[in-house]
Amino acid sequence: MTKKQRKLLNRIIVAAILFIAGMIIPHILPENSITTYVEFAVFLASYAIIGWDIIWKAICNIRQGQVFDENFLMMVSTVGAFILGEHSEGVAVMLFYQIGEWFQSYAVSKSRKSITSLMDIRPDYANVERDGKLVEVDLDEVQIGEIITVKPGEKIPIDGIVVSGISMLDTSALTGESLPREIEEGMEVISGCINQSGILKIKTTKEFGESTVAKILDLVENSSEKKARTENFITRFAKYYTPIVVFAALALAIIPPLVTGDAFSEWVYRALTFLVISCPCALVISIPLSFFGGLGGASKCGVLIKGSNYLEALANTQIIVFDKTGTLTKGSFAVSKIHAKDISNEQLLEIAAYAESYSTHPISQSIKHAYNKEINNSRIQNVQEIAGHGVSAVIDDKTVLAGNAKLMNREHIQYEPCTEAGTVIYVAIDNKFVGYILIEDEIKDDAPFAIKELKANGIKQTVMLTGDNDAVGKKVAKKLGLDKVYTQLLPADKVAHVEELLQSLHQTNPKGKLAFVGDGINDAPVLARADVGIAMGGLGSDAAIEAADVVLMTDEPSKIATAKKIARKTLAIAYENIVFAIGIKLIVLALGALGFASMWAAVFADVGVSIIAILNAIRALNVNKYNTNSISNTTKTNFSTVSYKTI
Repeated sequence: MTKKQRKLLNRIIVAAILFIAGMIIPHILPENSITTYVEFAVFLASYAIIGWDIIWKAICNIRQGQVFDENFLMMVSTVGAFILGEHSEGVAVMLFYQIGEWFQSYAVSKSRKSITSLMDIRPDYANVERDGKLVEVDLDEVQIGEIITVKPGEKIPIDGIVVSGISMLDTSALTGESLPREIEEGMEVISGCINQSGILKIKTTKEFGESTVAKILDLVENSSEKKARTENFITRFAKYYTPIVVFAALALAIIPPLVTGDAFSEWVYRALTFLVISCPCALVISIPLSFFGGLGGASKCGVLIKGSNYLEALANTQIIVFDKTGTLTKGSFAVSKIHAKDISNEQLLEIAAYAESYSTHPISQSIKHAYNKEINNSRIQNVQEIAGHGVSAVIDDKTVLAGNAKLMNREHIQYEPCTEAGTVIYVAIDNKFVGYILIEDEIKDDAPFAIKELKANGIKQTVMLTGDNDAVGKKVAKKLGLDKVYTQLLPADKVAHVEELLQSLHQTNPKGKLAFVGDGINDAPVLARADVGIAMGGLGSDAAIEAADVVLMTDEPSKIATAKKIARKTLAIAYENIVFAIGIKLIVLALGALGFASMWAAVFADVGVSIIAILNAIRALNVNKYNTNSISNTTKTNFSTVSYKTI
């Protein structure tokens, strides 16, 4: 509990004691003017203690030209109740309103805690080796390339590469997963993780401002600025609603007694009751709180959503489009077959490894891994990447082409097509085909579960876009149960297909949304074009955090289903609160205008409804983390894909 919350709670307790005393006084003291004055003084003291800040806010807002807000409504209705002699009801309205405010503050603190717990990932300092000594320095002073030392129990302050040491890292603050990650020399580490065991020496690769932890903190701090349409509706609603009800209450106080000849006091009381009932606290408080709770609940599961507008869009998503490699598959490619022509298999693998030696693509890495020998760079010249096709290089004064079938067709080289499913690298030397290398990927263990869960949670169509060949794409799509697959695509082709899917979706359902899931690096144009861009495996990926609307801090597809569930639940809670709050208010407003609802009914319609709506909004925080360990071994066996063998 914060200091501010504690102070408000103390005021509520003191005011409540005085309120109870005021209610008891007429029953224990004789009826006379002294008792009346004592009762009034006690109620007035209670009112002053509990309501002085509301009155002051209302006065300050009026002086600034902001008349019609909830503080104004509370001041007019409660002061009016005192003037009419309804002292207990005037105090009760203010007391229960402040109780509602305390509940709101507590609920916001609870939901904020799950998000701001991420702030704990920010280290306070870095231990840097300077002049042979270990010095504690401010994070912003650490330069790229400096060696930092991270002791057991300390957070890694800046992204880098381990130059010495072996340890286990706790990544739960970033990923939501409790399983530690083993780290050794040569491995990349990111800021925000906790070093659990050994001492690590890390060579920094980024400045703190560009590190993973800084980018995540910036994302979290700015997430509340992007409001959902539902939140914006409430803001606009309150803007017009408040002056309307104020003038309606004024008309209710003046017109009926002039027409009917009734006493003004009766209709003024009804008007004041009408004002208390009309206060839109439940809507103004609970709707943003619902979305804030949803963002906090998602962060618990290692899903960072950049704003409630994206949370709402995710809830309305009906089509999900996936990249294949690294999203639905592990991206851990391995050579499974070598087919050479006129040269040996070993020579074909060697020439392909040399051609791919400068590429960091997973397929290139798998070829170099299969070759597993040191590469003599002096043999290589004029290496050129050919986007969407492959690579060209001069090796031992011979021109080597290594890439897909489109590269062979482009260079008019006759080749033997590979009919087996997998990624095929065709190799040609001096425009003569010399063979191909078959490389296969593996579907992630939880990908089938993720697709099944997404379809169970409102996804109408699942689509996969891949640059891989048709046989591989269709094989993966069939195993996962995807609805559509488009293969052999360039980055521009992926954007075109997403455009077509968006157009088709909006023709059938204008409110429907399309999400694209990719690695956030190669798929940045598609991530930007989709209604919701989801970066898979955003842990440590700058481009993922920058380009995507939703960042999954692990590479588990099942987290997409988790995010979808949270989004749907959050939106449902927001709509429940809207219907409940407006419904109750309309009923009690009608009863109040007709004289059937007292100030106590007004208290329930305002504060009671607010508290119920707030408690309902807190439900958005309660999420069940999906744990991939829960997938049975049988499921993993059934759905694990292309088994591959290395040479």
